[in-house]
Amino acid sequence: QVQLAESGGGSVQAGGSLRLSCEVSGVVFSSYCMGWFRQAPEKEREGVAVIFSDGRTKYADSVKGRFTISQDNAKNTMYLQMNSLKPEDTGMYYCAAGRNSNGEFRYWGQGTQVTVSS
Repeated sequence: QVQLAESGGGSVQAGGSLRLSCEVSGVVFSSYCMGWFRQAPEKEREGVAVIFSDGRTKYADSVKGRFTISQDNAKNTMYLQMNSLKPEDTGMYYCAAGRNSNGEFRYWGQGTQVTVSS
């Protein structure tokens, strides 16, 4: 059974930093494409960052230069380091695993809330 568990969310002031973690079990972690998504109230879910099995990364334009996605294969854990946070970064953050050729992810965590105040 595949399980993803996010942690590390919280409330910070604009300009602050947070590091989200996503612990994964039930899959060969290093062979999976992993990603972070977020959803703000009354908005659609959007992709934030992706890390492919070969280590390549891809970011949404809105977070480039501020967020960094990484993974520790030994710990089966993916991270999202978020710096220079802005109020518009507020939302529920989800990690996902198992991206198919259509760009859809098969496995999802329950989410962790990030709130950035101005």
